[in-house]
Amino acid sequence: MRLWRRRAAPAGPPPAPEQLSASEELLRRAVEDLLVVRERQMRGGIVVFRGELRVPPARALDALLERFRPLGFTPFLRAERDGVAVQAWPLAGAPAPQRALVNVLLFAVTCVSVLAAGTQFFGSPTFDALRASPSVARVLAGVPFAVTLLGILGVHEFGHYFTARAYRASVSLPYFIPLPFGWGTLGAIILMRSPVRNRDVSFDIAAAGPLAGLAVALPAMLLGLSWSRVAPIPSGGYAAFGDSLLTYLLAWIRFGPIPDGSMLYTHPVVDAAWAGFLVTALNLFPVGQLDGGRIAYALFGRHHRALGKATVIALLAFGTAVFAWGALAGRGVLPGLAASLNWFVWAGLISFLVGFHHNPPLDDVTPLSPGRRLLGVVCLLLIVLLTPPVLMQDG
Repeated sequence: MRLWRRRAAPAGPPPAPEQLSASEELLRRAVEDLLVVRERQMRGGIVVFRGELRVPPARALDALLERFRPLGFTPFLRAERDGVAVQAWPLAGAPAPQRALVNVLLFAVTCVSVLAAGTQFFGSPTFDALRASPSVARVLAGVPFAVTLLGILGVHEFGHYFTARAYRASVSLPYFIPLPFGWGTLGAIILMRSPVRNRDVSFDIAAAGPLAGLAVALPAMLLGLSWSRVAPIPSGGYAAFGDSLLTYLLAWIRFGPIPDGSMLYTHPVVDAAWAGFLVTALNLFPVGQLDGGRIAYALFGRHHRALGKATVIALLAFGTAVFAWGALAGRGVLPGLAASLNWFVWAGLISFLVGFHHNPPLDDVTPLSPGRRLLGVVCLLLIVLLTPPVLMQDG
């Protein structure tokens, strides 16, 4: 996952009126051979020119970046109903310093927490034998789960990182987030410290993470299933991760229909790959700062907010449907609520923590390329394949 900082604030206090007026005149001279200026406006420290471009947007942006930089401004091109707006923002240009030590320490702590969490997952005869060790070596029983999950998360974040670096965007190293329970981690984030050039670049950075992580999670799932087995259901009952369409299909291809009275005993690598699928699905939700939110903006522009709000409504509706299914299926109100609670939690987290805000690129006029548009639709359809309706199922 990446977090774009909200549009950078002006560097220092807003310019004095006379200083801004002088800057406005210089900016107008820099713009007028590229834009047929119909209207000029000053909003705080921002100068806006509206009109029609004389040259293609990409060419205009190149020229404006070069001309605005000595004046202490950065150009943003916006499509409007009756033309184009060129916004001149007084932005701080110095990138934040990298503090790799913080990233390394967080990753080390996350490795320990995920390794400890991995000891909860059984199914690897080689590593399960270590559980009987009286020494600290018993924590190594969590290696299959930990290595797989950290590999998926790491490749996901470095997919964002290296793609951003390839486009010369200012970006932080991944910050892994340890957690003392559950899977041992809340995942990882990187911070985008500069606006990206256009929708194509924004799309590439956003899509690179989920697709790279999925390229590791899918083979891991296939390998883990080859080490898994079908056996009778234990007499004391069981609890297992719920199936998404993709995990159900892969298990069916490997084992066929599971006989009555039997269940699939998964290898820890399968459990970690399942978690990787879920993380990918959640990141692809088309909302705000999530990867899917970036993809949605690249696809639909300013309409992305409506799509994000519709996603939250859909989560609430799906949670209600899961609750009704659980309650009406004779499982009881409390089990039905437990099965649906995660959908309500995600809807709340998205609404109050992630939000629907999105920082547009420098060139918001040039549309997304056709190939990326097709890939973006595929990314959003992956949500259906990767999201399990119920996180945990028991029997």
